[in-house]
Amino acid sequence: MSFQLSGEQEAIRSAVREFAEEEIVPVAREHDESGEYPEELRREAAEYDFVAPNIPTEYGGAGMDTLSSALVTEELWRADPGIGSAVGSAGFGSNMIVKYGDEWMKEEWLPPIAAGESASASAISEPAHGSNVAGIETRAEKDGDEYVLNGNKMWITNGTVADVAVVMAKTDPGAGHQGITAFLVPTDTEGFSTEKIDNKLGIRASDLAEVLLDDVRVPEENVIGEVNKGFYQLMDFFASGRTSVAAQAVGAAQGALDAAREYAGEREQFDQPIAEFQAIRHKLAEMATNVDAARSLTYRAASHVEAGDDDAVRFASMAKLFASEHAVDVADEAIQVFGGAGYVTDHPAERYYRDARITKIYEGTSEIQKNIIADNIL
Repeated sequence: MSFQLSGEQEAIRSAVREFAEEEIVPVAREHDESGEYPEELRREAAEYDFVAPNIPTEYGGAGMDTLSSALVTEELWRADPGIGSAVGSAGFGSNMIVKYGDEWMKEEWLPPIAAGESASASAISEPAHGSNVAGIETRAEKDGDEYVLNGNKMWITNGTVADVAVVMAKTDPGAGHQGITAFLVPTDTEGFSTEKIDNKLGIRASDLAEVLLDDVRVPEENVIGEVNKGFYQLMDFFASGRTSVAAQAVGAAQGALDAAREYAGEREQFDQPIAEFQAIRHKLAEMATNVDAARSLTYRAASHVEAGDDDAVRFASMAKLFASEHAVDVADEAIQVFGGAGYVTDHPAERYYRDARITKIYEGTSEIQKNIIADNIL
C-alpha cells in the first residue's frame, strides 16, 4: 500500500519544519535544562494551526486528517521532542469534546485551544492504574444536579498549565469498565489541585503533574457523552493516540539520525571524516532504514485510522510498537556515532535518547501493544 503524500500534506510538512527549525531548535537545549514550559512557542505554533490540528475549522482549528496531524507531530518532535510534546499535547482531550461534547462545550473550549490561548488535559491514569483503565478508583457521585469528584490522577500531561481537563471517573464503581464516565472539568474549579512532576528523564519542556480531586463539583451538564459510556468513548481514540505516539517516535528517530549524519561528516579521525569508515556508514544505513520503515508503518496506521476500518487498531499498535522500539535504538546508535561527545549535553544526541524512551511507555506500553497485536492476528 502506497502512502504518497499529497501536495497539501507536503506543504504542511514544509511549513512545520520551517517553523520548528527557526523557532524550536535554537531554544531546545535551554528548555530541556530549565524544564520551562514553552507557552509562547505554543501560542506562536497555534498561529500556523500546529496546535490541536484535529479541531474542526468551524471551531477555529485546521480540521486536518489523521495523516496530516501525524506529519505535524513528526516534524515538531524532529526538532525537539520536549517542546514538540508541549506544543503537540496542548489539545489533549479535545478529540473527546469534538466527538462527544455538547455544543456549548465545543463553542466554549475548542476555539481558545486551537488559538493557543488555552491548553487542555486528559486525566485518565492513576497511581495504581495505568494500562488497566477499567480499574481506576476516582469516583463521581451524583448530588442533586451536580456530580462530586474525588480521586487522584497521575502522569497527567499539561496538569499544571491546562485550563480544562477531561476527567475519567467511576459513576458505577461495581461495573468495571462499564461504569466509567467522562467529565469536563475547568481546572479553576474548587478542589482541583495539581503537583508538578519535574524530575523526568526526558521531554522536560512538557508539563507533567499529579492531579488531586477533592470534592470537585461540576454540573451534570458537564458529562461528556453518556453516563457510564466513558470507557467506550475513550476506546474510539486509542488507535489515533497510538498513531500519534508512533509519529512522535519517528520524529525523534529522524532528529537523532540527522544529528549523527551531520556529525559523522564533520568529525575527523585518522585524517578523514568518520563517515568514510564502513562501520559508521553501516550504522547510518541501518538507522535510516529503521526510520523509514517506522515512518511507512505509521503513515499506514494513520490511513486506517482515518478510514475507521477494522485494521486501525492493529496497525496503530504495530506502528507504535515498531516506531518506539526503533526510535530508542536509533537514538542509542546516534550516541555511538558521536562517541564521547554524544554522552554530554554539548550535542543533542543524548537528549534524543532520553526523550525517545517515553514513547515505549505512554499510550500503552510496548508489552500492551504486543498483546493487542496478538489479539488481532490470532
